[in-house]
Amino acid sequence: MTHSGADIRALLDRHGLEARRSFGQNFVVDPNTVRRIATLAGVGPGDPVVEIGAGLGSLTLALLEHDASVTAVEMDVELVPILREVVAGHDVAIVEGDAQQVDWDAVLAAHPVWKLVANLPYNVATPLILDLLRYVPAITEMLVMVQLEVAERLAATAPDPAIGIPSVLVAYHGRAEVVGRVPPTVFHPKPRVDSALVRIVRHQGPPVGTSLKRLEPLVRAAYNQRRKMIRKSLSGLRTVEQIEAAGVDPQARPETLDLAAWGRLAEV
Repeated sequence: MTHSGADIRALLDRHGLEARRSFGQNFVVDPNTVRRIATLAGVGPGDPVVEIGAGLGSLTLALLEHDASVTAVEMDVELVPILREVVAGHDVAIVEGDAQQVDWDAVLAAHPVWKLVANLPYNVATPLILDLLRYVPAITEMLVMVQLEVAERLAATAPDPAIGIPSVLVAYHGRAEVVGRVPPTVFHPKPRVDSALVRIVRHQGPPVGTSLKRLEPLVRAAYNQRRKMIRKSLSGLRTVEQIEAAGVDPQARPETLDLAAWGRLAEV
């Protein structure tokens, strides 16, 4: 049985706690929403699932309804004892710590392949997703709930105006798509924006013939001056002749370039 709104408020009141803005805490109070997330994640019996920001265990309980083997990461020391109480007797390993600082090799050592399913705090969602894609290859698939604007940016492809640095870096590592929207009414406290569910499936092999080390500086240089033509924004990194040799129009703006074009620019 997953938490209702009354359950969440009762747990907080009983322990004299409130959601912390500094941690970006917005607890899901709608059982149908967390069950929807678990279903969209395709979680099945025994599947190793890591959840970041487990909080009071709403999504954790939904994952357990699918008989998943859950490792829950939570950094709020005041919530960890409540989470232990909520999931007592279930197949859940609780890791107390900041997801941006934990030793992921140790946390995920029990299995070679994991799914990440999480309601991520808005304030760290993008850098955390990019770090996990870059440094934690054991996580091969993600289903994360983030702010709608962030979700659209993560999944954007050229020539979508929402595309930016995160879009290209995510595309380098995997395929992202927005698979659902979530209204503010399912949270406590209610955020001022809509949320969305993003699925990211890691590529089995490199999607372009270049390294991220070569590609990323070009992407950042161009998008940091996104209103300029790339012959200007990349002037310190590539000549006009090199841009043309990569099969790219020097007068193009970065949002018109797909991942393949960035790969050619990196290798020219």
